[in-house]
Amino acid sequence: MIELAVLGLLTEQDLHGYELRKRLRARLGLFSDLSFGSLYPALGRLEAAGAVTAVEQHAHAPAHSPAGAMPLTGSLSGERAAESSRRQAPVGGRSRRARKVYRITDRGRELFESLLSGEGSGRSGERYFDLRLAFARHLSREARIRLLERRRAELVRQLDESPAQGTPPTGRLDAYARSVVEHSRQAARHDIVWLDGLLATERSAGAERSAAPNGNPAGIAVAGTPVLDSPSESEESTR
Repeated sequence: MIELAVLGLLTEQDLHGYELRKRLRARLGLFSDLSFGSLYPALGRLEAAGAVTAVEQHAHAPAHSPAGAMPLTGSLSGERAAESSRRQAPVGGRSRRARKVYRITDRGRELFESLLSGEGSGRSGERYFDLRLAFARHLSREARIRLLERRRAELVRQLDESPAQGTPPTGRLDAYARSVVEHSRQAARHDIVWLDGLLATERSAGAERSAAPNGNPAGIAVAGTPVLDSPSESEESTR
């Protein structure tokens, strides 16, 4: 799951380890306890798979600047120390701090699309769904609908398998345990209504686009862009 989140952030821009951890913990809200001890092994696996590449960037150079980036061939083992102490030889009497910046590759984009769709992966559950939905703007509308439908079916199945209040075995539970069961059922019903709204929006937007005589009508999201604006994206765009 960390690999999917990392690749998703790197599709937007190159990032160094500290900034990746900061965004994973704050922006997505799904990795509030993420440590460097978990992040760097994930980056190592992605680098070994050819999904990301590491470059050395001087602190004064923008991430996209070729002059500020130099390919690295070493391992990830010393990066934590490098974040605080690695420096380039002085130039013009001034030293310049260098940071290891990660960049997604073509292989990484293919892997991201595969992990994001989640079809056939066998990995489900609320956390996986929330993470995929956070990056759903990168999916086609058809893929977004399939993602929403799979989650809805999963919740309906949970409701069918969960005993209603007052029936065995809930009838043998105390009031506190019964309240937990009923809370889970209420949460599932609430999420199904929420998903129905998202599905209706996606289908309506697709129908309006198909009915437009010449291309895409104003205000309708195209494939790969979100139908609904998220607060995090609005905040990012105003910075």
